[in-house]
Amino acid sequence: MSRLRFGTFLAPFHPAGVNPTAAIHRDLRLVQHLDEMGFDEAWIGEHHSAGTEIIASPEIFIAAAAERTKNIKLGTGVVSVSYHNPLWATERIVLLDHLTRGRVMFGLGPGSLPTDSSMIGLNPTDTRELLEVNVDIIMRLLRGEAVTAQTKTHNLVDARLHLAPYSDIDVAVAAVASPTGPRLAGKYGVGLLSIGATLTAEGFDALAHHWNVMEERAQTFGTTVDRSKWRLVSTFHIAETREQAYRDVEFGIENWFRYFQKTAAFPQMAVEGGDLKEMIDFINEAGIGAIGTVEDAERQVQKLVDQSGGFGCMLVMGCEWANPQATWRSWELLAEHVLPKFQGQAQPTLDAKARAAEVRTGHTEAQHAAIAHMTEKYQKELAEKS
Repeated sequence: MSRLRFGTFLAPFHPAGVNPTAAIHRDLRLVQHLDEMGFDEAWIGEHHSAGTEIIASPEIFIAAAAERTKNIKLGTGVVSVSYHNPLWATERIVLLDHLTRGRVMFGLGPGSLPTDSSMIGLNPTDTRELLEVNVDIIMRLLRGEAVTAQTKTHNLVDARLHLAPYSDIDVAVAAVASPTGPRLAGKYGVGLLSIGATLTAEGFDALAHHWNVMEERAQTFGTTVDRSKWRLVSTFHIAETREQAYRDVEFGIENWFRYFQKTAAFPQMAVEGGDLKEMIDFINEAGIGAIGTVEDAERQVQKLVDQSGGFGCMLVMGCEWANPQATWRSWELLAEHVLPKFQGQAQPTLDAKARAAEVRTGHTEAQHAAIAHMTEKYQKELAEKS
């Protein structure tokens, strides 16, 4: 890929017990900061239980974030469409498409927390089966079709959108390690949002396989798939030194690990680590992400490019491992050093510097000669006046 996009995936993760109002507004400020630094995308999650991933409606958050930003694209990461009437879910996204003038992206998934779906009488099998049914309905609605369908949860009778989308809405299906997401993405020719791509060894190993599944499904159904619409999610915390990065994550990495280990019934995110050192080692050594320096982050991104065969956008998971100031600085270091390397902006300036250095001696001599010439000329002028 010629230009790798960068962004964030905000579930978000906030420790239970902290002020939720302050946390949500801090998320809004972060998205605004990312927009100002030139990041391309921000994806916002939907969750309803467990007290840690505290945004219940990514659409409402996106509406607020859109008023605070100018360029960054804003996606639902994801709408748990198995919980919703697919007609109303699509209507809300089309409205956001108009409100943002085309900056909204529509991420779709089954819902990850069983404590969410159980409150509306659904189990994980139900949500995965409903995902495929509802994605089909959503794609038909976006194409302008009228849909009559009876699902496990809703009855649609001659349902259709009453507004055409403002743009060609970028749709993406979530994937962790199983082929469910890639199968749907390939069938409908939409993007893939690999949320668990690096959080387990299985997810990392499945990356190239996911793309093969997408191509096979696309060929079967006569669609096309585009690597630029493939997003990979990974974890990063960057500081000026590794020692500083390790100290920074003492703030909150244990809470993030314990959430997946003891609270969220989400085995696809099976992180390992007992103490701080084991947690950092798990992230760095298992290919999960990078806690360290700019160079460590660059190596992690390149490793994902190589393993996947190429993708369109690198999304940094918002883990809140460090305090807000250190987290802010980590994003700045990514923007200043990592983004330019993968977006074609670093090498031209390095080349220009090298070219200037090669000819510096000759230009320096010419500068001295010019100064001597003008000095001599001025002295002659003075002599002629006298």
